[in-house]
Amino acid sequence: MKETIEYKVPTMAEMAASGQEPEVLFWVGCAGSFDDRYKKVTISFVKILNKIGVKFGVLGTEEACTGDPARRAGNEFTFQMLAQQNIQVLNGYGVKKIVTACPHCFNTLKNEYPELGGNYEVIHHSTYLQQLINEGRVKLEGGGSFKGQKITYHDSCYLGRANDIYEAPRQLLENLDAELVEMKRCKTNGLCCGAGGGQMFKEPEKGNKDVNIERIEDALATGAKTIAVACPFCMVMMSDGVKNKEREHDVKVYDLSELLEQAM
Repeated sequence: MKETIEYKVPTMAEMAASGQEPEVLFWVGCAGSFDDRYKKVTISFVKILNKIGVKFGVLGTEEACTGDPARRAGNEFTFQMLAQQNIQVLNGYGVKKIVTACPHCFNTLKNEYPELGGNYEVIHHSTYLQQLINEGRVKLEGGGSFKGQKITYHDSCYLGRANDIYEAPRQLLENLDAELVEMKRCKTNGLCCGAGGGQMFKEPEKGNKDVNIERIEDALATGAKTIAVACPFCMVMMSDGVKNKEREHDVKVYDLSELLEQAM
């Protein structure tokens, strides 16, 4: 027998057709839609929203890439084209508040869309989930499976240095009753996973060591068996680093929403 899927993802088109308005638009992003590993993060986030009764909608097939990788790689024309297409759709639905699990989408929607006429309140899912905990909407049963475990958190460049979001992800991990162990390079002094600025989509230039290997060594040095990330690019690079070190049997990389969903 096939397992029944226990989550619902309403589209903005369906909601508009039935005269409903969501609390938030969940911007899924390319990775959350197409990358097999990050699809699990999307599902975890949706399950949390479903469980606590947050009324949300997604754009579904009407959502295009934000254009971030194109702009970082120097293709301004493609960025403008994608951005204008997305803004037209978002404004058509009268969207005011957007939540996304991708710091690249977050940064682009928040800081780069306004100059093209896209003005929205944009929140990264780490901040949004912490807000839900603070409001008492998300209740944790004493940390669950992560109680007392060592967890290290890797700061995404677009979340940390670009947007100064350091505390929400850490508060969220502390709510799990986990022991947060910091890497030597963290917060404002954090090291990139190696995927930013369009590097995700190309092979690295010749050098002594790949950036993600350097970064995974920082993470493994903490002795933590769980590495928390809040970005699809970081997820890929950190997971590849764990595999490179042949530690995938005992060190796991999770997104914040997956950790929270397991603890609820």
